[in-house]
Amino acid sequence: MYRLLRTLFFLFPAERAHHLGFSLLRFAMAFPIVGHLLRAFYRVNEPYLQVNAFGLRFSNPVGLAAGFDKDAIGYNALGGLGFGAVEVGTLTAHPQTGNPQPRMFRLPQDRALINRMGFNNSGSKDAIPRLMTKRNVILGVNIGKSKITPKEDAAKDYATSTRRVGPYADYLVVNVSSPNTPGLRDLQAVDELEAIITAVQNASAEVCEIPPPLLVKIAPDLNDEDIDAIADLALKLKLAGIIATNTTISRTGLKTYKSEIEGIGAGGLSGAPLKERALKVLRRLHQRVGTQMVIIAAGGIETAEDAWTRICAGATLVQVYTGFVYGGPALPKQIAKGLASRLKAEGLDSIEQVIGRDA
Repeated sequence: MYRLLRTLFFLFPAERAHHLGFSLLRFAMAFPIVGHLLRAFYRVNEPYLQVNAFGLRFSNPVGLAAGFDKDAIGYNALGGLGFGAVEVGTLTAHPQTGNPQPRMFRLPQDRALINRMGFNNSGSKDAIPRLMTKRNVILGVNIGKSKITPKEDAAKDYATSTRRVGPYADYLVVNVSSPNTPGLRDLQAVDELEAIITAVQNASAEVCEIPPPLLVKIAPDLNDEDIDAIADLALKLKLAGIIATNTTISRTGLKTYKSEIEGIGAGGLSGAPLKERALKVLRRLHQRVGTQMVIIAAGGIETAEDAWTRICAGATLVQVYTGFVYGGPALPKQIAKGLASRLKAEGLDSIEQVIGRDA
């Protein structure tokens, strides 16, 4: 069924198709009977897959990465598809329209996307009423720096968003790794990052009786020394975890014609081509932090085998995005079922038993 729908959606520009598909899902879930049937169909009921991470109990380890629901307008509808968690955003302190369109492109031969969205969102203040809504899924909130905010005021910018959304987040993510906001990745430098994280932690403590677990999301293009430095900083500041990884600026090994890639221009690449590099970053992080914090794996996860490999390499949880675009609404359930089957085949009774097994 989804193959037919995907063919139809792919007749539209990528961003337009995203809005159409997301609107259709929210519309369908809004009808009680239809919503109930869809939730029942996609529900993941596998006790083997329950995961305890930074004080939260996830029904399964498969989450939706930030970027799909930028303004927190449909996380409950997405949660009805069987995700163990949905991460909304990226939200910024100031509303912003993002980069000019077109700014999202499909690479079907590579099962990939290139985007240069630029953190388009209605702002963290505008999202508050929607974040207050009763939820049926663990909710992560991803925050980033506003484009108009100078680098020297970045910590204040992140702190502003934290004060607004922190009280409503099950976990909070500091995004310093998108390639689509000028200078943002420079904030991954340890001195810059420490100031931002400290400001976020202080702001969270001001407004939350119990501050939400705090994670940082990093780029796949960091060298080993920078990965180690961020891991050490995360341990020093007692972060709950690290998300590895965001999109890449690399275009190495793509099957899509070079002329088409050059025509698309700048942007972050996600999907299958990111798989190998994201796994290497995950392994490096796990070697550095061990079991002292949670690692959420993202980047090129399309199948249960991909998810299994990441979990065995040290990830406690995984996230999908591009795989969800290509694989459709059944993907989270397919991955979860595949993980459960693998556990049963090996005579294991919990996915937590294989975290870091092959690291």
